[in-house]
Order: sequence, then C-alpha cells, then structure tokens
Amino acid sequence: MKRWIKWTAGSALLLGVVVIATAASGLYLAEQKRNRYIDIKPRPVAYTTDAQTIERGRYLYASRGCTDCHGAQGTGREFVNDGKGTRLAGPNITPAGVVARYQPEDWNSVIRHGVKPNGRPLLVMPSEDYNRLTNDDLNALVSYVRQLTPKEGTPAVIELPHPAWVLYGLGAIPDAAARIDHQLAPSRPVPAGVTLANGQYVATMCIGCHGVDRSGGKIPGGPPDWPAAADIRPGTHSADSAMARYPNAASFVAMLRTGKRPDGTPIQVMPFESLGQLSDVDAQALYLYLNAPVGSVKQEVGGANPLPSAQGTQSSANTVPSGPGGLRLPG
Repeated sequence: MKRWIKWTAGSALLLGVVVIATAASGLYLAEQKRNRYIDIKPRPVAYTTDAQTIERGRYLYASRGCTDCHGAQGTGREFVNDGKGTRLAGPNITPAGVVARYQPEDWNSVIRHGVKPNGRPLLVMPSEDYNRLTNDDLNALVSYVRQLTPKEGTPAVIELPHPAWVLYGLGAIPDAAARIDHQLAPSRPVPAGVTLANGQYVATMCIGCHGVDRSGGKIPGGPPDWPAAADIRPGTHSADSAMARYPNAASFVAMLRTGKRPDGTPIQVMPFESLGQLSDVDAQALYLYLNAPVGSVKQEVGGANPLPSAQGTQSSANTVPSGPGGLRLPG
C-alpha cells in the first residue's frame, strides 16, 4: 500500500514537473515567435484621392470586417473581453493613430501579410482574409483609411491568459503570418456580378475563421468558449455543410443581414456588423459560390485559385450596398 502511495505521489510530481517545464518552454517560445523577423517583399500601395476609388475603399472597410476591430471611424475598438483574462482591442488607424508614419509599402505588409513595419508578426490582425485582395482593392482600402478624420482613439490591446500564450508558443495557435503563403501573387481583378468568380473572391474574407478550404472547425486563436466555425465548403455538398440550411439566396442574404438562421436562432461570433454591409450583388455571389454544384469548384491550397470565369479587367462588387428592398435573387 505504501509503495503504491509513493508511486502515485512520484508520478504526480513528475507530471507536475513536465507541465511546468512545458508551460515555461511554451512561454519562452511565444516570446521568440512574437519577436521573429519576417522578410516581406515590398509592394508600395498607390495612394489616391479619386472619389470612385475612395467610395470603393469605404465599401470594403464597412463590409470586410475592418469596423469590427477598428470601429466605424477607425479610432479603435475593444472586440473581445470575456472577463476571464482575454481582452482584445484594435488600434486607432486614423492618421492620428499607429499608421501615422506608415510608408506606402507598410500597408501591404500589415494588411496582406500580417507583418508590422518593423518585420515582426501581428498577433490578431486577420490578414488571411485580406491576403488575396486585388491591388486595386488594397489601394482603395488604404486610400479610404488615409482620409479618415484624425482623432484620438484607443491603443491596441492583446491580453491573453498564460495557457493561450503557451499554446501560441508551441504552435497550436498560429498567428496570421504563419498561416499565409507570402509568395502568392494578389488576386486578379474580377468583374462585378452574381458569378462564381466574384463569389470566390468575396469568400476570401471567410478564410480566417472557416479555413482556406472553408471546412470550418475551431477558430484559430479564438477564446475557448467560442463555437467552432461552420463547414461551408463549396462544390462538395458535405453532409455537415451549414449551407444546407439555406435553400435559396434570399434565405442566405437574410442571414447576413439579421445574424439569424432561417429558424430564427442567432449565430454567434460571426462579424454581422460587416457582413450586413455586403452589397446585394456580393451577397448573392457569395451564396452562389458556397452553394456551387459538386465538382464545379477547384479546392484551394494556400489561397484562392481563379476560376475559369474569373478573367476580367475591373474590381468586383457594387460600391454602394443597396437597401433591404428590391433584391433580385437568382431562381
């Protein structure tokens, strides 16, 4: 009996030592990862004050998730605070904020690649969703942000419990820069329209939560109580696909506008403040792509592969979202 007690106590002590050592190693590696240098090929963003370009940038800012972290005015915003040690806030990105000294190439590095101007990784910026922006759209987005009214705002906040930092250090929670293929060329321009090509381009905003193949699962870096992202893989009609809930484009667009499934139950975590601003054309194109027939969409590896119909010469999407009435939905 005494031998069993000694063996149990010894095992518990050994386990405790292993846990402490693992935690210490994870925290050390987390600090190393936060300070690693990532070499990004410079690509200066073209600044413009052209009214049409600025309006396109305004639409992208409102509909692609920027407001969820930085606020409608760009002054910063707390977007996660679970009261359990996780608190996240996006910084002020008006000309009075952290971007005041950005050079033209810094915008590309930060937005597309998740890398700060000093070469260190950003920890929260969902650059996977913006890595595939066309050059025209990136230029438009940056040009819009640069003309925001300079205002005092909030600094970036990244407060995570020790276990989260350990998991980050051990590679279980990768940052955006680690999930991006930095060698990919920007997407080619796609004409606006309710097409598979435009839908695929719009769907790049879903990568951060739903994954490159849109199969869903645990959201990388999300708090433990966040639900898993849904399986919305296009061209597969998976038995687990959440798209089965939406028999037509109207029901899907209504979900984007209201944040509720057709049965009235609310969907958690999704950035509906931004999704609700998608134009009718983009929302319908997104539905068309996510609900594509089996075999019609080539599965993506590392980024969006242009579809056969993706050839074009202009950026996609309407610049001004239309009102809730007057939807012209296919079928």
